[in-house]
Amino acid sequence: MSGPTSHHYLVALADGGGTVPVELGVVRRLVERGHRVTALVDESMAGPSRATGAAVHLWSTPRGAEFRDWAIRNPLELAKSMSEHYLSGPAAGHAADTLADLDGALPDRVVATFFTLGAMIAAESRGVPFDVLMPNIYIAPVRGRPVGGAGLSPMRGPIGAMRDRMAGAATTRLLDRYALATLNAVRATHGLAPIEHVWEQVHHARRELVLTTAEFDFAGDFPPNVRFVGPILDDPDWAARTTFAPPAGDGPLVLVALSSTFQNHADCLQRIADALARLPVRGLVTTGPAIPPELIETSENVVVVASAPHRAAMRRASLVVTHGGHGTVMKSLAAGVPLVVLHHGRDQADNAVRVVRHGAGVAVPRRAPSDDIAAAIERVLGNARYREAAERLGAAINRDVSGSALLDELEPAH
Repeated sequence: MSGPTSHHYLVALADGGGTVPVELGVVRRLVERGHRVTALVDESMAGPSRATGAAVHLWSTPRGAEFRDWAIRNPLELAKSMSEHYLSGPAAGHAADTLADLDGALPDRVVATFFTLGAMIAAESRGVPFDVLMPNIYIAPVRGRPVGGAGLSPMRGPIGAMRDRMAGAATTRLLDRYALATLNAVRATHGLAPIEHVWEQVHHARRELVLTTAEFDFAGDFPPNVRFVGPILDDPDWAARTTFAPPAGDGPLVLVALSSTFQNHADCLQRIADALARLPVRGLVTTGPAIPPELIETSENVVVVASAPHRAAMRRASLVVTHGGHGTVMKSLAAGVPLVVLHHGRDQADNAVRVVRHGAGVAVPRRAPSDDIAAAIERVLGNARYREAAERLGAAINRDVSGSALLDELEPAH
């Protein structure tokens, strides 16, 4: 190949729903540069992973039952369940599988998603440099900005600093409560000293690569190994292969794109469709693989389909209504399209508050009635400043997408 010297990467990933096309986009770009890539993935990711051109190995221990975070109301129970499903639960198996590949194939570098802490431990135990992918905003506590997960806006002054410090300490304690002992046991098994907090395992990385645009995220005093390298805008393979036909007419096109995984959101989709039915717009509702399209009652000006290539649809849209998943938000802004966000959980409240803070859209409660959703849609469509703000962010996003920061960071300098 021309350009950089070819290297061998071991990429350790876990099925996080909307993070899959983003992280497999990283794999695909490494392969296209001529590097040798082995992807360690969940069985659910096997097909799309092979489509990147990488060699694919499956984790030997299947992940447990579906992570039903949408059904959990207690924050302590949610933290415990998330740890068992993504962090501490798979860590020992991930470490063992990663070691087998490290010792067998001798890759130059490990690239791990935040949810494969065991892979980081294995790489550290063998002295192999590892990078961590964060396929959304930066989620670790950082001085000078609100903690991730709560959908908080920045607050200046001593009161804001105290709020952020206390919230960061609380979330760190919560994560440590359910994951730290297990992670330290895995570290001890592989000859590593204990860590004081779970976040330290991530901070041991050579690079923490944040797959978003710095202008979208909030500023803060980030660790020196953090790099904002821009988003991956690839559609998932099940959507990229489809076509779409919006309703006839010349009204503004409103694209509805909620979660690709089940978040008990069929009723929310129906209320959005009902809101569109009473407005002079054309609605294109994509349900994704989790909700059958026939469950949503529609009207003459609204089409409901299982999937559509969102990047293509957004180029024709005037507005996107979404749950606030990072990938959908980035694609919408890259197209210069403002948003109405009905955030459900996970990182979505954080994405929503950034959209609102930047003036690129509005947030509505996920249980809002259709009248309120319709009013939000009218508000955004009726005020050009939302589109102007989206276009400003879109310029920064497209700058990063067309740049080389991701590969510059991943490829060794020699």
